[in-house]
Amino acid sequence: MKRLCIAVLAALIPVQAALAQAQGGGEMPPTPVSFVQVQPEALPVINDLPGRISATRIAEVRPRVGGIVVERVFEQGSLVNAGDVLYRLDPAQYRVQVASAEGTLARAQAAQKNAQSEATRQQELRERNASSGSTYDTAVSALAQADADIAIAQAQLQQAQLDLDYTEVRAPITGVIGRATITEGALVAAQTDVLATIQQLDPIYADFTQSTSQVLALRRQMAEGQLAAAAPGEAKVSIFYDDGTRYEHPGKLLFSEATVDETTGQVTLRAEVPNPEGYLLPGLYVRVQIEQAVRNDALAVPQMAVQRAQDGSTSVFVIGEDNSVQPRPVTLGSVIDGRWVVNEGLNPGDRVVVAGAQKLQPGMAVQPEPWQPNADPNAQGDTAQGEQPAN
Repeated sequence: MKRLCIAVLAALIPVQAALAQAQGGGEMPPTPVSFVQVQPEALPVINDLPGRISATRIAEVRPRVGGIVVERVFEQGSLVNAGDVLYRLDPAQYRVQVASAEGTLARAQAAQKNAQSEATRQQELRERNASSGSTYDTAVSALAQADADIAIAQAQLQQAQLDLDYTEVRAPITGVIGRATITEGALVAAQTDVLATIQQLDPIYADFTQSTSQVLALRRQMAEGQLAAAAPGEAKVSIFYDDGTRYEHPGKLLFSEATVDETTGQVTLRAEVPNPEGYLLPGLYVRVQIEQAVRNDALAVPQMAVQRAQDGSTSVFVIGEDNSVQPRPVTLGSVIDGRWVVNEGLNPGDRVVVAGAQKLQPGMAVQPEPWQPNADPNAQGDTAQGEQPAN
């Protein structure tokens, strides 16, 4: 019985194949796919680098005169403006010094008035030949001495008034003030004790490092004409938090160090970034993407066009002149606006499959149509937005 069934099935297989060939015309219909035709374009060269946030200005608040702290005026962690009073010291002894300096000045002014009168009298007597020349010279010298005493007394009064003003400890810069390190009742010494620290956080600095090999490679490619240097002040910087979220405000590159760190072999760069909301705090670890150059003949494909094998190699399907597809190994660069920059593997004019590549096999015939970015919202790419290739 089993042999009979097997024989019947074997007889039916050719019949079914003949029917399928008769109905389908002998060939499977081409698979519809969407493609993009890659063309050279000017794209920035973006490097992803580690960095730390630092304040643009840091000022340690120190008293200019010593004394007892009688009042703390500021709120810890608040924004203070340059010139705001932060602490008040006991002013009693400095008021006494001002009063003493004022008395010294008054005495010097009285002595000057007396010396002026004597010099005037001696001049009149000499004109009538009623006084000797030495007496007149002594009177003139005494007047000059009195003028000098006036200048000294005025300077002492100004110093005493300054010391009295310095009993109000003011903010040297505008920024966010930290915790108070001194409390009321503490005795502080001039220029010694740190009362608080103020940091300017808007704008803020992002300090990041780059290996010397990357720097040398960029300069070599620029020298060979493969890359064009970004114009001064136009190197754009983007900040990413450690969870991959992009910070909304772009920054600008300020400078790069002229020396290499001997311990790490890296060069330090600094960018200035707006920080109006205060989200970036000093010491925060970030990732920095910097546009350091422009590649004028770059080729790029949408992320969903890239296929990744288990061994990590990447490839794309390229449509030939006969509308058949073949896989093409590619070397990827950075991601720019949802597209991979292809460093090697593609030529200008190649038609690269974007949508429908999951069902393709080498040599398969396809029905190509231009890719519309918004026509396939459910299509998924090879990697997530913003992922960088492995080096």
